[in-house]
Amino acid sequence: MSSIQKFQNPRAQIGALSLLCALSLSTSAQAQSGSSEEDLVKATANPVAAMISLPLQSNWERGFGPDNKLRYTLNVQPVIPVKLNDDWNLVTRTIVPVVHMPALETGQSDTWGISDTTMSLLVSPSKVSRMIWAAGGVFLLPTASADVLASKKFGLGPSAVALIQEGPWTYGGLANHIWSVAGSDSRPKISQTYLNPFLTYAFGGGWSATMQAEFTQNWEAESGKQSTAVWTPVVSKLLKIEGQALSVGVGYRHYSNTPNGSPDNGLRLVFNFLFPR
Repeated sequence: MSSIQKFQNPRAQIGALSLLCALSLSTSAQAQSGSSEEDLVKATANPVAAMISLPLQSNWERGFGPDNKLRYTLNVQPVIPVKLNDDWNLVTRTIVPVVHMPALETGQSDTWGISDTTMSLLVSPSKVSRMIWAAGGVFLLPTASADVLASKKFGLGPSAVALIQEGPWTYGGLANHIWSVAGSDSRPKISQTYLNPFLTYAFGGGWSATMQAEFTQNWEAESGKQSTAVWTPVVSKLLKIEGQALSVGVGYRHYSNTPNGSPDNGLRLVFNFLFPR
């Protein structure tokens, strides 16, 4: 059995997803006291904060198939920082999408399954400064359980994050580029750039508002079908439920550009479980 076939085995995917969640939660069995509400709100706005978190991001997007149906994506996104030494941290950011894809053509069936996994390994200075940054690599793993959700490619490339936090403001961005390096010859090559600028304002009382954009450029696609742009304003509230810190966010997604005219718009709901040290 090839390595790609092993990744596409549903039992292997469910086991890998369970292991990721278990690792995130078990590694985070640390005291949650000592972190103020303001610190936690700032940490949720920082993609490479030195704090374990487990965001569960649900997205409903309209405009798929002949009947403009909804696509649902649950992104399981554990973020786990590891202290390398007194000067450097390694931050792992993993995205495992669980997708319900409606039928794209008449006569097809809807599809439930896991899509491909993206994992970033970023090195960041442990000392606090005005500019927070991290740099490293991003990896695409062909973990999809169904062909319609799969690239059937292994990929890798550079990734970086930079941001500034001043008073109630957080502003910065994340960027990466993925090239396919192995996989099925029957699938298109991958050369894709992803840019994610963001701006967050903390109002106090655990409330914050974020505007983020996501720009994707598929350099292998035909001319006129390369670019995707989506804008997502999100309002979030930090809660503590029996000592567990949790950020809940709700947002609207507007696509200003898509290769095939879909999706049109959507909604986002995020439950971000926080585990400060």
